[in-house]
Amino acid sequence: MDDEGSIERHLATCQGVSVRPSSRSGSALVGVIVLAGLTLFVGSGPVSPETPDHGPDRSTTSADASIPGASNSPAIGVMSSLDSLAPSFGPTATPVASSVLSPTLRPRLSTTPGPEQMPAVPPAPNPTPRPKPTPIPPLSACRIFPASDVWNQRVDRLPVDPRSATFIAAIGLPARLHPDFSNAGGYGIPFNVVGTSTPRSNVAFQYTSESDHVGYPIPSSPRIEGGSDRHLLMVDTIACRLYELYDAVHRSSGWTAGSGATWNLRSNALRPDGWTSADAAGLPIFPGLVRADQVLAGGILHALRFTAPRTCAGHIAPARHDAGSGSCAVLPPMGLRVRLKASVDLTGFGPQARTVLVALQRYGMILADNGSPWYVTGAPDGRWNDNDLHALGRITGADLEVVDTSSIAS
Repeated sequence: MDDEGSIERHLATCQGVSVRPSSRSGSALVGVIVLAGLTLFVGSGPVSPETPDHGPDRSTTSADASIPGASNSPAIGVMSSLDSLAPSFGPTATPVASSVLSPTLRPRLSTTPGPEQMPAVPPAPNPTPRPKPTPIPPLSACRIFPASDVWNQRVDRLPVDPRSATFIAAIGLPARLHPDFSNAGGYGIPFNVVGTSTPRSNVAFQYTSESDHVGYPIPSSPRIEGGSDRHLLMVDTIACRLYELYDAVHRSSGWTAGSGATWNLRSNALRPDGWTSADAAGLPIFPGLVRADQVLAGGILHALRFTAPRTCAGHIAPARHDAGSGSCAVLPPMGLRVRLKASVDLTGFGPQARTVLVALQRYGMILADNGSPWYVTGAPDGRWNDNDLHALGRITGADLEVVDTSSIAS
């Protein structure tokens, strides 16, 4: 064998490695390594004997990338390369690329990390379970005040008030009955069905001394009456409680309102005398609404709410507040109850208008606010038949009479 292919370094013993540097710069370096009976041939490119060993190179070379199992981590890279040297108990072994091995062979590293090398295992998450929101029952889950409440008492057999003609004339004898609710454009006073899981909001009031300062269950996107009154009604069908706001506005600082009031739907209790509510008469609004679900079910079993252009500086039960001026001998007081005369023939009215008129004959309607004459309040609903409801305009003030409610006043 010629000098160019001769072995420059020779292993002298089976327990150590002895290297004699090549006397020729740039010559190939070939060594025989014997470790515990394992014979390996290791080839190397040009190596300068004066270069100290600083451990494996920390950069990944193109040679590293071409070897399966190569790693950017120096320690792991050496282990992977050493692992690739399968034990051979014969005289020879397959040569390995030198770019993976350091010129000085280091002891074999264990591939199984010790306790101090084991990565920290985060504890298994144990989140606190979130309470499931309580399903909100339908509106029918709560009766809107007891059967004995003034809103739910029939007045078709009560006597006519002696001042009936005066009050009817003051409101408008020729004025027509008008449904203040519609299918078109969401016209009317809407309401929101909520539950105990609905977040509560604090409200800042203009009329703070006569408002109930409690947490109001205002939904994230509540339905609010359009126009200037901006009534916001909420019925909690789990706690059976009614919440109402007048002129409700959400600002950057939170909710504000002109006034606010709450009612226990299981009680007949009225507000303190002289206190307003979300309504001028100090009454709840929701129990007086004409609602489509009731009409479609075939009957309205409570009094309705209506407005008049002028009211006196006084109120009668069940009203607790007034917002007018002038003598109550001439102008109607808040809380006035009016009914449709029993003599009015309901033939020819459609089913929706007829249901409203039957309720006016049996339960009547309560004066609750200042507004247009004989405007009956209802909730907007896509199930309304506006053509049917327009027939209510056939009824005028001449078809109505004031009821003497002194026997049921509370």
